[in-house]
Amino acid sequence: MKEILPVSYSDARRKIRGGDLLLFRPRGFISQAIAVAGRSEYTHAAMAGWWNGRLMCVEMCARGGRARLLSNVVRRSPGTIDVYQAGSGLNAAAGAARSFSRRTAVRAMIDITGRRYGWFNLFRAALLHLPLLRFLVQPELNDAADDAWPPFCSQAVAAATRAGGVDPVPNLADRLTEPADLARSAFYAYQFTLIPEKEPCENSSSN
Repeated sequence: MKEILPVSYSDARRKIRGGDLLLFRPRGFISQAIAVAGRSEYTHAAMAGWWNGRLMCVEMCARGGRARLLSNVVRRSPGTIDVYQAGSGLNAAAGAARSFSRRTAVRAMIDITGRRYGWFNLFRAALLHLPLLRFLVQPELNDAADDAWPPFCSQAVAAATRAGGVDPVPNLADRLTEPADLARSAFYAYQFTLIPEKEPCENSSSN
């Protein structure tokens, strides 16, 4: 298991590049149950993207595709967002990192903003965790079969990364790709965990 490296948002901001992976660890009971069911420490995936000098969290959430200031997200979810650098985890396949277009990947991720959440695809991916179906159903490998239904969070990230030139999970279709699959991908490497700035202590003494 990786060692957590907490880094303040102000220190981490300049190190995060467009196309980097953002993985969210659970906060409440329901999200923790989801993580256990998925055999992962993560329950959500998003992509970092720069817009006019502002660092955004581009994601597919339950309300649909959207983009939020990453600084605001960190304040709301302190210590739960892990940053994985795209291309950093490659060893022998280092050429793939050079062929990866971060700009194209972010543009593809932006294209999902405003779209509905892919509940149907999420349900299909979840079915593979059922004990009986895991033995009876072969995982889908064809990414071309993914376009009929809206994507869920990690599916959107996988598809956008593939649009940038690299399939992060080559032996699994995007519509079956979960946050845990992205975390295990050889294309990404954990960098740090985002924490908000420390609030300045107020001077309680009166003169």
